[in-house]
Amino acid sequence: MNILLLGSGGREHALAWKIAASPLLTKLWCAPGNAGIAREAECVALDAADHPAVIEFCKNNAVDLVVVGPETPLVAGIVDDLAAAGIKAFGPRKAAAQLEGSKGFTKDLCSEFNIPTGAYRRFDNAAGALAYVRTQGAPIVVKADGLAAGKGVVVANTLAEAEAAIAMIFDGKFGAAGTEVVIEECLVGREISFFALCDGETAIQLATAQDHKRVFDHDEGPNTGGMGAYSPTPFVTPDIHDQIMSRIILPTVAGMKQRGTPFKGVLYAGVMLTEQGPKLFEYNVRFGDPECQVHMLRMMSDIVPAFLAACDGELKHFDLRWFPDPALTVVMAAKGYPGDYNKGTQIEGLDEAGKIEGVEIFHAGTAAKDGGIVANGGRVLNVCAMGKTVTEARERAYQAVDRIKWADGFCRRDIAWQAVEAEKG
Repeated sequence: MNILLLGSGGREHALAWKIAASPLLTKLWCAPGNAGIAREAECVALDAADHPAVIEFCKNNAVDLVVVGPETPLVAGIVDDLAAAGIKAFGPRKAAAQLEGSKGFTKDLCSEFNIPTGAYRRFDNAAGALAYVRTQGAPIVVKADGLAAGKGVVVANTLAEAEAAIAMIFDGKFGAAGTEVVIEECLVGREISFFALCDGETAIQLATAQDHKRVFDHDEGPNTGGMGAYSPTPFVTPDIHDQIMSRIILPTVAGMKQRGTPFKGVLYAGVMLTEQGPKLFEYNVRFGDPECQVHMLRMMSDIVPAFLAACDGELKHFDLRWFPDPALTVVMAAKGYPGDYNKGTQIEGLDEAGKIEGVEIFHAGTAAKDGGIVANGGRVLNVCAMGKTVTEARERAYQAVDRIKWADGFCRRDIAWQAVEAEKG
C-alpha cells in the first residue's frame, strides 16, 4: 500500500515509525514531516491546509490511504474532501470532528445523551461570562470554544484568574477559537486519558495512558500540549474501564451515529475519576501527543489493518494486541515553552541516547541543518523507553535525556511519579 501521513510532530514520527514496520506498506510519505520522520518516510512539502494540493498528490502517486495526524485539518474537513475525490482517509469527517473543534458542541452532546460531565454554560460575550463566574465562584474552568493548540483552557483557582481568562479569550488571544467561551464546573479527582478506535458504530479501547499537561514538575505552571506520558496507567481498573466505555465512549459513538454524523477515527477522552465516577471533561478526535508515542511502542498489532478496519466499518471483527511492558515518554521542550522560545538551537548526542536499551527517540519539532539537528518548535523531542516496570522505563528515558546535549532545552523530571509511587506500594 502507498500511504500518506499528514503532520510534523512527535505523534506523527511515532505513527510513521509504526506504519513503516507494516508488511502491507509499499511506500510512505509524510507531509511536511520533520528531521526524525525523514528516517521512516519520504518527507514532502505539502500543506495539509491546501486540500486540492493534497488530493492532487494522492492521485499522482496512487496513494491508497491518508492518515491524518493533527486535529486542525480534521476540523477543516480534509477527510470529507479526500472522500469526495475517492481517496480513503483515516480520521473523522468535519461534522464529527466538532467533538474537538467546539467544546460547546461536546458539552451539548453530553447533555443530550446523558454522558457524565461537569455542569456548564456557553457564552458569546464577556459580560455574560463574567456575571456567571461571579455567581458560581472559584475554582472554575474557562475554555475557548475552538482549537487553541492545547492552550485554550484555564483552570481558575480564584475569581480574578477566571475574570482574566475571560478577558484574554474575548480580547482575541486565540483568534476565532475565542469567539465563544465555555464555563464549566471544576471537576476534582485523578485525570486520565482514554482512547478508543471507532468505525462509526463499534469502538475498541486502545491501551490506557496518562499524560502530564503542566509545564513544570509537581504539576505546576501553565498547561501545555503535554510534557510526558506513560502507559498503562494503574488507575484505570477493569471496573473503571467498563464504566468509561459504557457511560462515555459507547453513548458518544451511538449519539453521533443517531445524529447522522458517525465518528470514525481515534476518540480521545479526557476523563476525571471523581468520587461520583468517571466524568468527561474534553474530547479530542485524534491520537494524543505525547500519548501516541507510548501507544505505538506498546502496540503489538500491525497498525495499518486497524486503520483500514476503522475506515471500512469492520472493527466488530477486529482486535488489537499489546505488549505487557510499560512505556514512557519525556518531552524535551525549548526554554520558554509554552510561551516564547528560540528556534534553530543545536541538538547533539541523539545517537548516543538512542543506544540505551529500550529507548526510542521521536522527533517533534526538529529540522536538519548543516548535517546536524536543530530545534524547530516548542516541544522538540520525545525521549521514550520501555521497561519491565514504569520505574525501569522512566530510569531508561532519563538516562537517555542526560546524554542529549541541548543547552536551550528542558524537561520535567517527574513523569509518571504517581505510577512510580504506586509500584513502590
